[in-house]
Parts: sequence; C-alpha cells; structure tokens
Amino acid sequence: MKGVIKIAKRFLPPYKNYIILNLIFNVINALLNVFSFALIIPILQILFKATPDSYDFIAWDTSGMSMLDIAKNNGYWYIGDIINIYGAGFVLLILAIVLIVMTALKTGAAFLSTYYIVPIRTGVVKDIRNNINDKILNLPIGFFSEERKGDILARMSGDVNEVENSVMSSLEMMLKNPIMIIVFLTTMLIISWELTIFVFILLPIMGYVMGAVGKKLKRSSFEAQNKWGELMSQIEETLGGLRIIKAFNAEQKISDRFHKGSDEFRQMSNRIARRQYLAHPMSELLGTITIAIVLWFGGSLILKDNSLLDASVFIYYLTVFYLIINPAKDLTKASYAIQRGLASMDRIDKILDAENDIVEKPDPIEVKFQKDIEFKDVWFKYQNDWVIKGMSLKIQKGKTIALVGQSGSGKSTMTDLLSRFYDTQKGGVYIDDIKITDCTMHDLRSKIGYVNQEAILFNDTFYNNITFGVKEATEAEVIEAAKIANAHEFIVATPEGYQTNIGDRGGKLSGGQRQRISIARAVLKNPEILVLDEATSALDTDSERLVQDALEKLMKNRTTIIVAHRLSTIKNADEIYVLKDGEIVESGNHNTLYDMNGYYTKLCMMQGDLN
Repeated sequence: MKGVIKIAKRFLPPYKNYIILNLIFNVINALLNVFSFALIIPILQILFKATPDSYDFIAWDTSGMSMLDIAKNNGYWYIGDIINIYGAGFVLLILAIVLIVMTALKTGAAFLSTYYIVPIRTGVVKDIRNNINDKILNLPIGFFSEERKGDILARMSGDVNEVENSVMSSLEMMLKNPIMIIVFLTTMLIISWELTIFVFILLPIMGYVMGAVGKKLKRSSFEAQNKWGELMSQIEETLGGLRIIKAFNAEQKISDRFHKGSDEFRQMSNRIARRQYLAHPMSELLGTITIAIVLWFGGSLILKDNSLLDASVFIYYLTVFYLIINPAKDLTKASYAIQRGLASMDRIDKILDAENDIVEKPDPIEVKFQKDIEFKDVWFKYQNDWVIKGMSLKIQKGKTIALVGQSGSGKSTMTDLLSRFYDTQKGGVYIDDIKITDCTMHDLRSKIGYVNQEAILFNDTFYNNITFGVKEATEAEVIEAAKIANAHEFIVATPEGYQTNIGDRGGKLSGGQRQRISIARAVLKNPEILVLDEATSALDTDSERLVQDALEKLMKNRTTIIVAHRLSTIKNADEIYVLKDGEIVESGNHNTLYDMNGYYTKLCMMQGDLN
C-alpha cells in the first residue's frame, strides 16, 4: 500500500479535479446502493404479509426517541396507510418503480465515476512515459554504456504498460471500493452492531492472507521483468547485427539463446499467473466461510425472543454484507495486480532516479571563442583504467588539428570531453581560458558540429534531417547546405525530393549518401568548432572522394578537430597529435612527423607509405 501511496503523491496531483469528481460520484453510488436495497424490507414484508398490523404517526421532534427509530416507525405507518387505501399490489408497483429509478441513478453515478477515472489513468501513464523520455535525454552518455538498450526499451514499453494495466487499472478500485466498504459497514453497524463485529474480525484476516501471497508475487514479478528486459536486449542485438548473424551462419546459435531465455521467462510467468489466479478461489472460499458464520450468528440473534432483528431486516443485512464482499474481493485482486505494477515501477525508477553527474553551475559564464581551445593536464577513466593520462594540447582558432593513433588510444574520448559528454577526473578543458564546466552545455554544444563515422540519421525526410538541431532555416538555406555537401543532386532525384522519407537510420541510402546528409546538417548548423570523427573511414573510394570534397568545403574558416585512423585524410592538418595509450607521444605536421621515423611513421608504414 505504501508503494501505491508513493505513486499517487508523485503522479496524481495534476489530476486532483478528476479525483474529486470521481470520489463524489463514488459516494453517491454507494449511498444509492444502500437506499435502493433498503426497499427489500417493505417488499418482503408485503409479500410475506409480515407488515405490522398498525403503526401510529410519531412527531419528528418527539423527545426520547432517535431519528432512526422515528423514521422507521413513520415509514411503516405510511406504507400501512397506503396499503389500506390502495391495496398491497399498488404499493408493490410503486416500490418496484422506485427501485428502478434508484438503480438508474446508481448506475449513472457509477458510470460518471469511471468516466472521470479514465483521464487520470491515461494521463499518469503519459506522464511516466514523458518523464522516462526526458530523463533519457538528460542523462549522460556514460549511463547508457552500462545499461542495455533493449532493457531500457523494455522499461519504457513493457514496464510502463504493466504499471498502466495493474496500478492504474486498479486505481478505480482503490478510490471506489474503500468508500463502498465504509458506507456498507456503517449501514451494517446501524442495523446490528453485534453482527457487524464478526465482519470487522473476519475481513482483516482474509486481507492478511491475501497480502502475504501478494508480497511473494512482487518479488517474482521483478525477476520476470528483468528477464523480459534481457529478451528485449537480445532482440535489439539481433536486429542490429542481422547481417553478421547471417554471414557467420549463426542463426541457430542466436535462436537457441533466445529460446532459452524465453523458456525461463515463461516459467517465471507461469509462477506469477498461478499465484494471481489463486486470488479468486481463495477470496471465494474465505468469503463463503465468512457468510456462513454471519448467517449462523445472525440467525441465532433472530431466534432470540427479544431480538431487534426480524427476518426481512436480516435479509437486507445479508444483502448489504454480500455487497461488501465484492469490493473486498476486488481489493485483494487489486493487491495482486498492484504488486506486479510496483515491481515494474521499481525498474522504471532505476532510470527516473538515476543521478546525472554532469551538472551545470547556477551562475554560468558565456563563451565567445575568440582565441583557442586548451586541454590542460587532462586525466579521464570510464571505470578503473585511465584512458587519458595527463594530456595537454592547445588548438588555435581557425586551425585544423588531427588526433591519430590506434584504436583505444583515446582519440574519440578527447572530443567527447570537449562536448562534455563526460567530465574529466583531473585537469580540465578550456575555451578562451574559461573552463567548459563553467558554461552551459547548450552554449558549449551550440558551437560544435559533428560528422561521425556512422552517420546518425532519423526516420524522417531529407529536409527534417538536415534541419535537425536548427530552430529556423529557410528552404534556400537547406538547399545551399545540401549543395555544399554534394547531396543536392541525389536528393532531388528521389520521388518527393527534400520531403522524401529516408527510412530507419537512413536505411534507404548508401553509406556515402548518409554521410553527405550528415555533412549538410553540420553545414546548416554553421558551427565554430567542427569535429570529424573517422568521417570517411567506412566509405568506398568514389564515396570518399565526394565526402572528402564536401568536408573540405565545410572545414573552411573553422576550427577543426579530425579524429582519424586512416592517415590519408589528415596530411594537410596544421598540427597532428599522435596518441598512444592515452598520451601524446608525438606532434607536428605530417612531413615533420614522417621524417622523425617514429611512432607516426610506423603507423604510416602499416597503411602504406603516404609520404
């Protein structure tokens, strides 16, 4: 229950007006239930001719009598008077009509209570999804290097759906059933406090038994949702690596791995479902036992000579008691479903409660970038081992520098530190002597343009991919950017030109075309600092020529950092920094470094003599 209250405090305040309306109609519905079934008493008395022979009208302000006793007496007097005048059949007809009207009002109130619960349910689920999405966008990249994408997708889809199908679908029961139970119990106390004591004793026992089973269900549900996240990760890996899987004839291996995980998930689901299905027969049995005890004890009270209960009132009592059984059962069922939802909410909170260690200062400094970029004694590690070890270098504005070295030497990490995708553990990165941690990330990243080895495109049109990240751009500016990137010709050759959808991750395009769209995007952004991270390494010769030409246009009058494994792309750089194991081992232009016959020369020799 604490978990439900916690979720309610977090997500329900924006919908308090709907909650108030829902509670109002739930109260009306409960009261109409009590009064409509109260008509059973006079109907039974008329049918079985158990109506007292005569009643005298008692003034409503008579002292010494309770209002309930006066109302009961005058009710019987009025019914008896009408029976004497119009006959018992007419009274039965009137009571039946009143019963129909009250039932119509009762069902109308029930509908309105559910009508106002719908926007609460859908709204909370929408808010949870939006919160997850916004949190994903705000978390540092380092968080996702430790989390599997498939598991994150499972939390945003499966776990959020579980919260909707369990916690939110049970929200109606949580708002409605306590009201029903309170109203019905109050009515039962008014009718017979002795008989109702048994209900107060027996219902908590039933709730305790069901709650004990529900705790076990939550633990199992959490494990099952984790297993579902693993399966989603496997599917994501399969979709991303389908070409490799087929190339290595590994279909059976991947299939066996997935089937094994799927079988484990099925076994967990079986255990959860069986415990959940246990709720109904357990509540049915406990409810029947309770009714039997109430029937026995109530009957014994009626058989007493001085009993305040007659048969018709006792039947009404049993009717009200039966009405309280269903809300109690629903609450036990809801407790089962809620345990599954709370398990899913725990997994969702792992994302929502994740701390972002890359924070901005409350009083940021604006960066102009007029002189240089400087890495001062920078140390960085992802986990245990240092990836960057005391690195220092300065990049003058307008210059082109290259970072070269074998894989794992720290080249791409340096550009990630410049963009504050990660923060240094020691030392710092400065722009015009202002440490980048002293400015806003939006200000910093607005000055940097990226062209990566893998062109990151979106399932959208050419136009929207090129204007991605730019608030306003005219069609002429977009076309000009595409022309500079050598992309205009193949774009206009498509059926809808710039409005043609390029497919998931640009799947309808070749590698060179995707890269040129990426370059056009960078051209339109017009950044002061340009980062080229292995921008041509995955291209064939013809595509590389077109892309290289586009890059040269883009690099004009900009400060450019080239991350390169293929050394043929950096011969014209103003300064080349050679990295090895996170340290700068050599620096200079291409000719100087080559003539040194050092580590750079060895790299060149490995790729063919480029001198």
